[in-house]
Amino acid sequence: MNRIAIVLLVFLSYAAMAQVQLSTKSKKAIEYYTQADNYRVRGQFAQAIELLNQAIDKDDKFVEAYYRLGLVYQNMKNYAEALKNYEKGLSLTTDLRKQKTFWYDMGEAYIATGEYEKAMRVLSLFVNNETLNKQKLERAASLFKSAEFAFNNKDNVSAFHQKPLSDTVNCFATQYFPVLTADQQQLIFTRRTSNDPNADEDIVISGKDAQGRWITPVSISRNINSRLNEGTCAISADGRKLIFTSCVGRDGIGSCDLYETRKIGEDWTVPKNLGPNVNSVAWESQPTLSADGRTLYFVSDRRSGLGRRDIWVTSLDENGKWTKAVNAGKPINSVFDEISPFIHVNNKTLYFASNGLPGFGGYDLFFVEKDSAGWSAPKNIGAPINNHDDQFSLFITADGKKGYYSHEENAAGGTRSRIFEMQIPEENQLKYRSNYVRGIVRDKQTRQVLSAKIELINISKNQIESLVESDSVTGEYLMVLTQGADYALYVNKEGYLFKSLHFNYTETFDFKPVVLDVDLEKASIGSRVVLNNIFFDVDKYELKSTSITELKKIIRFLTENPKVRVEIGGHTDNSGAAAYNRSLSEKRALAVYNYLVSNGVDKGRLTPKGYGPDLPIAPNNTEDSRQLNRRIEFKIIK
Repeated sequence: MNRIAIVLLVFLSYAAMAQVQLSTKSKKAIEYYTQADNYRVRGQFAQAIELLNQAIDKDDKFVEAYYRLGLVYQNMKNYAEALKNYEKGLSLTTDLRKQKTFWYDMGEAYIATGEYEKAMRVLSLFVNNETLNKQKLERAASLFKSAEFAFNNKDNVSAFHQKPLSDTVNCFATQYFPVLTADQQQLIFTRRTSNDPNADEDIVISGKDAQGRWITPVSISRNINSRLNEGTCAISADGRKLIFTSCVGRDGIGSCDLYETRKIGEDWTVPKNLGPNVNSVAWESQPTLSADGRTLYFVSDRRSGLGRRDIWVTSLDENGKWTKAVNAGKPINSVFDEISPFIHVNNKTLYFASNGLPGFGGYDLFFVEKDSAGWSAPKNIGAPINNHDDQFSLFITADGKKGYYSHEENAAGGTRSRIFEMQIPEENQLKYRSNYVRGIVRDKQTRQVLSAKIELINISKNQIESLVESDSVTGEYLMVLTQGADYALYVNKEGYLFKSLHFNYTETFDFKPVVLDVDLEKASIGSRVVLNNIFFDVDKYELKSTSITELKKIIRFLTENPKVRVEIGGHTDNSGAAAYNRSLSEKRALAVYNYLVSNGVDKGRLTPKGYGPDLPIAPNNTEDSRQLNRRIEFKIIK
């Protein structure tokens, strides 16, 4: 549970205990007891503990002093000492009003130490005896569900293999919230150089050497890091858009805001506040980006949420502006806290941490999956990743085989956080895993790199899945391809013919990254492109419905270039009679021609022609090369 929620419930517990008469007659004990609370509310726990122990020395049957001492230790997360004092104080009273107060807080402390059976016992006693405090009843019922879930599932442990990254990465006093690019070549995280929670936060980056080992992290950019805090961040799959948190020293709107920066060549742009559609006068942090960087999930404690901290979502509109953020709603958010979202590059699986859903205690990691009906019910990812400690900050690689997370542990001088890597067993891997295609976009004639738009379209749904741009300095692009769909990929640049590519990921694939450089031809007489997403059945010339995406792409190109006149050429391999093949190729070209004309294209701008096997682009000696020769081409003739 987060510290503010603990303080609120502690206040309610104090208020309940204050309504009953103190169990001691010792004025000195009461004096120490009262003084202790003045230190407790200021977070001066050492002084509070000393005074409460003095009160107990004056009267070792002082029930309320044991209770308050337990609460102080619980605030410090020293649950062993908290329970020792709770159990002692409870043993000294038969007053039901006081017993209920003990039972409630003991339940939470038992969960925090993994003693689930004991937690169920005391929480059950509280629920069966409390009749007035509705808020505490609801929270106790929620805690009981978590204790019951944990007790029933604690032995159901998956064989995750986890280990901390080397000291080369874990070289700071504390490091947390790791994110990676889709190619797993860059690791970005937040670091502090001391255990002081108020110490400066910066964003650092580590790459891999020739042996695949992570190298020493360095500051990500002078434009991003400052002498003030730069915290949790999100990265697009291609590593070229970064959203991060900053709380002071910038042009902020609220207590903590989200900022955006883009990588052009090797340099990051000066960060910009995401503006009032995303940020509010409240606290915004913990961003996560979709693969193409066009959808953003984040955490906010603004008042209009379902709980105190909720997950919110926004996306880029057609003009590249962030839309008004909306609450992610149920079943993701609850009346408690949801934090640390992570949207996998498949854009179908969202991980997050919650302290309001049945789990192993504190914050547990959950995931939901999206389909046409919306998000599924949250599912606990289970042990050993989840346990009675707080878990958050999870990142899963594109192929679903590895996970990265930060784990807090007690160390000399305070709490230390290190980054861990885990191997995910096959039975626990994502339903939809992802691959990627990457390369460089160039001008075919001059070989100059180009900044171009790359669209990924789900052919069966005829809808855009992703939209990215190649780097204006390097020409590099990266597009994520997710299992379970047939894709058309288009590379577009004003003044050039679009490039048409096809990726069938409906079946199982080997996740080997695709390296594909794209050469674009200027839209001039003689330039041509193969239409890789026009489909016919074998020996048929009726257009299949999956061709609609490509046909609409042609219409859009012709609309944007009204003076262009084109030839639609049909081609075949050399199998069978040449005359038959020429007839078939002409009928296929006519099928495309007829669709375009019926959808508003002036027929005077189109010339259909069937070439049969006469103009091969590959040898006809293998099935793969023959497939290349069976094609529809689009050529500018005027």
